[in-house]
Order: sequence, then C-alpha cells, then structure tokens
Amino acid sequence: MEVQTTPLEGLLLVRPRTFADERGSFSETWNQRAFDEAVGEEVRFVQANESRSKAGVLRGLHFQAPPHAQGKLVRVVQGKVLDVAVDLRKDSATYGQHHAAFLTEENRWQFFIPPGFAHGFATLEEDTVFHYLCTNLYHPESEGTLLWNDPDLGIDWGIDAPLVSDKDAQAKAFATFESPFVR
Repeated sequence: MEVQTTPLEGLLLVRPRTFADERGSFSETWNQRAFDEAVGEEVRFVQANESRSKAGVLRGLHFQAPPHAQGKLVRVVQGKVLDVAVDLRKDSATYGQHHAAFLTEENRWQFFIPPGFAHGFATLEEDTVFHYLCTNLYHPESEGTLLWNDPDLGIDWGIDAPLVSDKDAQAKAFATFESPFVR
C-alpha cells in the first residue's frame, strides 16, 4: 500500500497495490492491518455507501457531529471526482483549511478523511461511481452541511454551475459555524 500525507494532519491518500497482466488486474482495496499501520491507529468501518452521479454533480460539504462523527475512506470505482475535505477541528492549526485530491478509476487513490472534517466531492465524468466506508453509522440528527461555495473556504471545485441538492444549496456559511470538533 502506498501512503501520502497531506498538509492537513490526519488526511491521507492511500493506494493499494495493483497487479495487472493480459487478463486484466487485481487489487486488494481494503486490508485492516495495512490500513491501521498507515493511519497509526485502529480504524473500524461499520457502514459502506455508494453513489452514482452524472458529470457536474457536487455533493457536500457534509459531516456528522460528535458523538456520531464519521471518518471516511473514499474511492472512485468508475469515473473521476475532485474530492475535498475541510478541517473543522477548532483547536487545529489548519482549522478552516481544505485539501483537494483527484480520485479516478485509473489512479486508484483512496482518501482517508478522519472525524472532524467536512467532506464533499464534484463529479467530473458521466456515470461516476463513488464508494465510501464510514467509521460510524449515519445519524440524521447529527448531520451538518457547510456551504459548498462559501468564499471563506475558497474551494475551487473546477466546475462553474454544479448540480447540488436543495440541502447543499441552503447549507450554513462557515462564518456562522460553531465547530463541535476538537483534535
């Protein structure tokens, strides 16, 4: 497994080894021991989700507040996304900063987003399939959303007029957000 750190503590890009020959390819997309070693602690996933989207769809920026906070390991099965995580840990030196990564079926990168981050992605190709593992079950009462195009966050999504849900279009501005997260 290849591991890359990011400027935001705890966010990691991981890529499983792929074995290819004339028949196609094989990749072990998840290995508990290898992942725990990469992260430096035991991470337990309890829910898996998958979405399929048209090009130009933007989903996010979502999070769940403690005690139902979720960490996520996300990857693209088909297509291409710009994946973004925003640091919501109020005692972090990078509070309010974001990191973006291109995830594609070709590059096979996976993005680990620990609890304490908002997460969103923009699909850049038709029929994109996005898969993610979660460290906590979905808890609707704990769900929060930050405005995807908030100028205070300054995220360049790479698309001019994304298709967003009503919930995402009416999300909170970062300036009014009171973070429940600490590192």
